[in-house]
Amino acid sequence: MTGSASRDRALAAAAGVAAALLGIGAGELAATLLAPSSSPFAVVGGVLIDAAPSWAKDTAIAWFGTGDKAALLTGIAIVLLAAAAALGLCERRWRSVGVAGFVVLGVVVAVIAPMRADAAPLSWLPALLAGIVAAVVLRMLVRRLPEPGAAGSEAGAASGSGPVPAAEHAATAVADGTSRRRFLAWTIGTAAIGVLAAVAATAGRAGSVAVGAVRSALHLPKPAKPAPPIPAGAALKVDGLTPLLTPNADFYRIDTALIVPQVDPAQWKLRIHGLVAHEVTLTWDELLALPLVESAATLSCVSNDVGGDLVGNALWLGYPIRELLAKAQPSADADMVLSTSVDGFTAGTPLETLTDDRNALLAIGMNGQPLPFEHGFPVRMVVPGLYGYVSATKWVTDLEVTRFDRATAYWTDRGWSSRGPIKLSSRIDVPRPNRAISAGDTVIAGVAWQPHEGISGVEVQVDDGPWQRAELAPAISADTWVQWRLPWSAAAGQRVLRCRAIGADGTVQTAQMAPPAPDGATGWHTVAVTVNA
Repeated sequence: MTGSASRDRALAAAAGVAAALLGIGAGELAATLLAPSSSPFAVVGGVLIDAAPSWAKDTAIAWFGTGDKAALLTGIAIVLLAAAAALGLCERRWRSVGVAGFVVLGVVVAVIAPMRADAAPLSWLPALLAGIVAAVVLRMLVRRLPEPGAAGSEAGAASGSGPVPAAEHAATAVADGTSRRRFLAWTIGTAAIGVLAAVAATAGRAGSVAVGAVRSALHLPKPAKPAPPIPAGAALKVDGLTPLLTPNADFYRIDTALIVPQVDPAQWKLRIHGLVAHEVTLTWDELLALPLVESAATLSCVSNDVGGDLVGNALWLGYPIRELLAKAQPSADADMVLSTSVDGFTAGTPLETLTDDRNALLAIGMNGQPLPFEHGFPVRMVVPGLYGYVSATKWVTDLEVTRFDRATAYWTDRGWSSRGPIKLSSRIDVPRPNRAISAGDTVIAGVAWQPHEGISGVEVQVDDGPWQRAELAPAISADTWVQWRLPWSAAAGQRVLRCRAIGADGTVQTAQMAPPAPDGATGWHTVAVTVNA
């Protein structure tokens, strides 16, 4: 293949990419104006998330943590741009094939969009618009591509059938180069407009102006029952130790929403129905008027590996769900509540955990602030003692009282266990894994948790030595994690540290290693440390 032919192929591929970028920008802008959930990227990503097996979800979280959504969107973008480049090459060789490819892609996503649980009436439009814009732009760009051999043919015709003079070769090369530069300028400009449109769309939906203003102006009511004061000494003064209360910005986020729902509190409504004597409907104003409760609770994701950071502790403000269920009067044979998010996510929570003495809340506040958008604003569920996949529904709008043998939820449909109690766990925060420290007096410290059960102790092992009892800070409550520390005279060399928690009932954390699926990871957190002399 000649250098000229290679350049032409590269330009054709670039045309496909530029057309796709402008189409994406148009589609994302349309979605921002119509409904963020109809974003073509969100639709495709949602389909992939729903179709992904449990092991794929675990792998994504293990590799990317809370950046799993960004990784998924990046992967979609890479695949799409590669396909766009191929469509550009097809359009160059076989006219209308690339154009048809973009239209088909747009139509397919447009057909899928209305099938989503949170679909808007015009949810099909952004994807269709994206496909049409990309097709039209590709046709326009390809028509501006220099024709293969066109300049050389013109030079040959001008000079007859004999050899082309050197001067005419030079003129041809200049004309060809000018044509390619002009085309490249068109392509780069098109791509830049598409990128700017996509960025503007993303910025516009990061928090809709109207809903964002409502949240910013919201003053949470004072709790009728404030949380008890945090006990003196509950926060140990150890550098590098996880804070007792996790700042909102640092609290882990794991959910299935690629586009964070923007729910106007004035439009929010909760329906409680199913196996109940009385259906209950609750509006935002009615919720604010109820006697709210403030309570600290530790939440954990079932995908949290041993020693992982998908766990956080916060002060929540809300109304006890048991009080709402008492008004609805569940039937005697009901044993589960199926909660549904505005985006269609569902979780099945054991009825007894919502009606016992724990502070299972319909929460509106987090650490003294209205819930952040990504943590469920305006209303979410907080249920101490259960992994989030069976309890912590964000943007919750529906509670159906039912039975486990009649209904299943999002993650239980994918092979996870149905009840999901958080397992007895502990973690070493200090010293950090695979870090070098100096020999001498130092400290080993971390956190331990088993929400709603409580922690009575933590033990630490250095290398294969005896287990040593760590100092346990006072707990805020049985629903929260507790900090611990152990003074350590570190000897030079390679050291291995382990920790295990002891539950309030005397149960010792198991050493048996198990992966997160199907009901939570187990094992002792082990940290390798280099101690320098």
